[in-house]
Amino acid sequence: MADKAQAKKMAYQIMTSFDKNYRWFSRVTRGAQERFEKGQWQQALAASKERISLYEQSLATAVAELYDFIMDHRQDREFWEQLKKAFAELIESHPQYELAETFYNSVIGKVFRHKSIDNTIMFVSSSRCFLAGQDKHKVIHSFDTTTTVMEMYESIFACYRFNIGFEDRPRDMQQLDDALRERLSKEELASVTAVEMLKPVFYRGKAAYLVGRICMPERTVPFVIALHTNENRQIYVDALLTERQDLSVIFGFARSYFMADTQFPGELVAFLHELLPNKKQFELFIALGHYKHGKTAFYRNFLEHMDNSDDQFEIAPGIRGLVMMVFHLPSYGVVFKIIKDEFAESKKITREHVIDRYKLVKMSDRVGRMADTHEYVNFRFPLSRICPALLEELQDTCASSVELTNDELIIKHLYIEKKLTPLNLYLQQETDPDKLHNAIDELGTCIKQIAMANIFPGDMLHKNFGITKHGRVIFYDYDEICWMDERNFRSIPKSDDPYALDTLSVAPSDVFPEQFEHFIVGKRPFKEMLKSLHGDLMTPEYWRDAQKEVSQGTIHNFTPYPGSRRFKRPEHSGQ
Repeated sequence: MADKAQAKKMAYQIMTSFDKNYRWFSRVTRGAQERFEKGQWQQALAASKERISLYEQSLATAVAELYDFIMDHRQDREFWEQLKKAFAELIESHPQYELAETFYNSVIGKVFRHKSIDNTIMFVSSSRCFLAGQDKHKVIHSFDTTTTVMEMYESIFACYRFNIGFEDRPRDMQQLDDALRERLSKEELASVTAVEMLKPVFYRGKAAYLVGRICMPERTVPFVIALHTNENRQIYVDALLTERQDLSVIFGFARSYFMADTQFPGELVAFLHELLPNKKQFELFIALGHYKHGKTAFYRNFLEHMDNSDDQFEIAPGIRGLVMMVFHLPSYGVVFKIIKDEFAESKKITREHVIDRYKLVKMSDRVGRMADTHEYVNFRFPLSRICPALLEELQDTCASSVELTNDELIIKHLYIEKKLTPLNLYLQQETDPDKLHNAIDELGTCIKQIAMANIFPGDMLHKNFGITKHGRVIFYDYDEICWMDERNFRSIPKSDDPYALDTLSVAPSDVFPEQFEHFIVGKRPFKEMLKSLHGDLMTPEYWRDAQKEVSQGTIHNFTPYPGSRRFKRPEHSGQ
């Protein structure tokens, strides 16, 4: 008979470890306001890295502290069932019970080396159904809508207080007033029943966002106020965002995680999901920095989708990668990426190097231009849903990562990433000249913004980029990325000798930007378009200047909404 007292004791210890982890997470998150007010952008980057790292640190400490329990009961299945039951009772009224379940799963996964996924000893399914709205009052402020628009804004900024002043508060209030009146008719304004704002301020990069909605009888409208600071450490309102598309990009998968302090993450996500119904809840948990729970929520969503679909997994469209094998389920919005057993001869890298590059991106500011990836071990697929051609290629190229049972395909190590249209396919299929022009412009902008985030993309073939439904170009091939200071950008020597290049001494870190035009895009019209829009990318001077900027600690702010949304400010304000 399993020892219930021991199970309860261990459950309590796991919960204590989780609570300690969440306090640490919250402490880092709360510091975002001071970093924003003081313009401590390097510290903000460091805090983001710290917060990503702390989960694994907390998990390792928790498992070490439970070592004696684990050794005593490793083979006692009844004990682990009792443990799950005891833990479920402990978190029944816990404000972060969803995240606590994930932490528990992580502990059990470490104990059993992720060999099985079993709902009798893990929370494969959640312990209870989340009832959105029962704690809504704990995460929102409601503002009086019987007053004037200007008075409503005054109430909002009386509620959200900062320790620094405004650059020009009357100007900002007037621009906010004018913007809302432009977007809503008098009749719509008169029909507003509520203005609800999430209590936490959402900090990321050099911006802060007040996030909420305007409620009317027939519809709700996103209501997001974007705040920046100037070089004199004064706040100004940069934009009022009321379009769901703008909000969707702000919460996009290619951006760093928000710092938004709350004790009720489930309620926060439920509110955001109402604003952004096309986003999955796991995407919103990830956007808030709860990427481990996002993985749990993704897996639950994946299992639900599998139960409600019957298509087969197949090789992803596009040119085969030299390092990664990529497949997808056509009806589902992600791709699965596996490191191949062997790389093409041109790839002078190791498996460990590739894993390290993906970690580097995870810890970096992705500035809206690099897709977030999520790492899984022993991910299970029904063998009946794997098409024969995919299974053959997996066994041929990734045999060391593949295990087969009678009814399952187990991938020992893989990455999951948002599905995008490969840019090379998009350029082949799209016929609208404006959209093609935008895609090429976006490609150049993407490369530049990644460089300004201190990352050299390495392999910049257009097949390594994807394009979103909003026409935004995202980079997703990381095996050759490195820090900007790890490359020496050189000019090609000028010589009348046609064989001069053959005798040129080239170090592994040397890069010749003048050659970029020959391989980033293939077709001549696209080459010419890229050169006309972003010709500076093909000069070593551009890259050396970018190196110099990042070496000086310059942090750029890339607003995730169109420039047309930004309010005008006088030049002397330092915009």
